[in-house]
Amino acid sequence: MSLAAPTSWARPDTADLLRRHWPLLPLAATVLALLAPLPAGDASASGKVGPADAASLLLVLVCGTQALRGRVRTLSPLGVFVLGLPAVGLAVSTVTAGDPYAALPGFVRYLQVFVLVPAAIVLLVRDASEFRLAAGCFVVLALVQGAVGVVQFATHTGASYQGEDIRAVGTFGPGDVMGMATVVAYGLVVATAAALAPGLPARVRRAAGAAALLLVIPLVLSFSRGAWIATFAAAGLVMAMAGIRRALKVLLALAATGVVLVGGLGVGSEMVAERLTSITQVSDAPDQSVTDRYTMWAAAESMWRERPVVGVGLKGFPANRDSHSGLALSSGSDTAGAGQAYIRQPLLSPHNMYLLVLSEQGLTGLVALAGGWLALLVAGLRRCLTGGPALRDCGLVATGLFVWQLTDFLYADIGGPSTVLTGVIIGLAAWWALPSAGHAGADASGGGSGGSGRAASRRRPGPVTGAAAPEGAAAR
Repeated sequence: MSLAAPTSWARPDTADLLRRHWPLLPLAATVLALLAPLPAGDASASGKVGPADAASLLLVLVCGTQALRGRVRTLSPLGVFVLGLPAVGLAVSTVTAGDPYAALPGFVRYLQVFVLVPAAIVLLVRDASEFRLAAGCFVVLALVQGAVGVVQFATHTGASYQGEDIRAVGTFGPGDVMGMATVVAYGLVVATAAALAPGLPARVRRAAGAAALLLVIPLVLSFSRGAWIATFAAAGLVMAMAGIRRALKVLLALAATGVVLVGGLGVGSEMVAERLTSITQVSDAPDQSVTDRYTMWAAAESMWRERPVVGVGLKGFPANRDSHSGLALSSGSDTAGAGQAYIRQPLLSPHNMYLLVLSEQGLTGLVALAGGWLALLVAGLRRCLTGGPALRDCGLVATGLFVWQLTDFLYADIGGPSTVLTGVIIGLAAWWALPSAGHAGADASGGGSGGSGRAASRRRPGPVTGAAAPEGAAAR
């Protein structure tokens, strides 16, 4: 009888775990679906609907079903305003576009990434344990994609870079050279935040620190300057918020890793140094990619000046690019390697999210989108600085990922399979920054779900909720 007792207790716990967390399965699938490789030789696959997009649609549908049953968090009026305002700006830009039918696919894409997916995450993620589950998926994705990228560099099977097939692109292929760099950077930021969080167990912090050091390798081998800059900014902020002593330990470990890889083993040392130097070469001797970027930035600004309030319309940048750009713009970028033949891809966006929104949606869209992002950033930072240590890891992860995304938007815009992860990151940042109505501390710490008191009362107290209860009580 004594041997049967643990089994009888284990079964209800497993069933209860599945019952409580099953709505998060589409969220995990949205992130982990990016492990699936793109078809070889298809450089245009980045512009098509993929498994991650399908999973995000299922996530929205599950959220709608749970909302009808009253099993989601209840947002405050401020949360409804911040998450819903972009939809108004998108609708205005679509209606006022020169060709509303051509702008409709852009409206659907923007609505998915910046409204529906973030709102679904805010409503479905009920406590810190579920937040950590979503964040852990980013680390798993980054480790797998990073491992593929390192093998590509070592075996010369990556994307073409300076005449050699050594650029680490993971399963995204040369048609989306930023894909692997983006997801690896996401995982690195999450791992760094977890390694520095004082409230997590020591074994979790050690594992997270090891993962962060490993992810530095594929990030470097991606040769993505924008990802490097955004990661430096996000990781620096996370370390500053975690404390000087903890930050110094991480910096020493990263410095040692860099010395061993680049200095000792010579892993792409000359190419990495050249790539770093090119970041500052914007006027003396810029390469063609930098010239194209600045030419397209000028074209986006010219479009905005032509229609400053509503812009040229969603999906309107490619059609108006040539009439607003100078002769320095090349016809496209060369892609090859990683199982793909040489293809020249056209330049269809300014590679700056803020300028893309400004040119296509005008001040109306920029205020609606960037204004909401600024509100989320300020609220999230404020909560990080004033909250207790129990949920510090969630705050560091949410803020670090959001700062990475906002920084990367200075050098990139949406596009490719990893675009859907932008919506996930905005959702996690909004979950942290926007408390549930009337439950400012309880919903985040696991003590309640906002709109479902019965669901909250059925939950068994665990280590997460027990540790965070004093903070929730103090907040109330």
